[in-house]
Amino acid sequence: MLVKKYKKARLSPYSKTFFQLGLVLALLTIYLALEWKSVDRTINEFNQVIFEPEEILDIPITERIIEIKPPPPPPAPEKIEIVADKEEIIETVLESTETDQSEEIIVEELDQIEEIIEEEVVEKDIPFAIIEEPPVYPGCKGSKEQKKKCLQDKISAHVNKNFKTELAQDLGLAPGKKKVYVQFRIDKNGDIINVQARGPHKRLEKEAMRVIELLPQMTPGKQRTKPVRVSYTLPITLVVLNN
Repeated sequence: MLVKKYKKARLSPYSKTFFQLGLVLALLTIYLALEWKSVDRTINEFNQVIFEPEEILDIPITERIIEIKPPPPPPAPEKIEIVADKEEIIETVLESTETDQSEEIIVEELDQIEEIIEEEVVEKDIPFAIIEEPPVYPGCKGSKEQKKKCLQDKISAHVNKNFKTELAQDLGLAPGKKKVYVQFRIDKNGDIINVQARGPHKRLEKEAMRVIELLPQMTPGKQRTKPVRVSYTLPITLVVLNN
């Protein structure tokens, strides 16, 4: 025989409500426990509990007073004594230097005129790296940087074409790379002058100087729109092979 229950007697539909109600009661209990005040107590010799009330301290409000001192008075001015002039001042009268038509002009003839020889100003060479307007190799065109690059390429091609590279093999040098440093100047007319060389052998130095002296005349470099001498340094690398 089945046991029948009324729908109103079933508690399952109210389970959420009971859960929420229990959660609220638990939170309320925790809150009251945290807010519960306790008072310090002491126990005397007769086991009596004496409660000590809380001592409320009344802290007065303090105010910081800053004393502003007035600025010091300005110093008293020095006494100015008026001294009477005892000496007379003689005024200088400027005479006019203008001439009149009635005055005679005397021309003195000089027997000898000293010739002043001006010393020649020695101008410094401008390095190729910082020249404002670089020298122009024949046939080079374009901007300043393009002309610089073109001049370097043309000089390198000239050296590679005319330098006797087999000379390094015949001098009995040790195998490896050898460098010959050549320094020369391009004067105000664009000519190659003052060619010097430094290398591992005298014959290589002479050959490097001979090749550089064969360079064509160039358009001179300019500094502040004036032609100047330009110094140029060229390293020549040679490779000596094993015999």
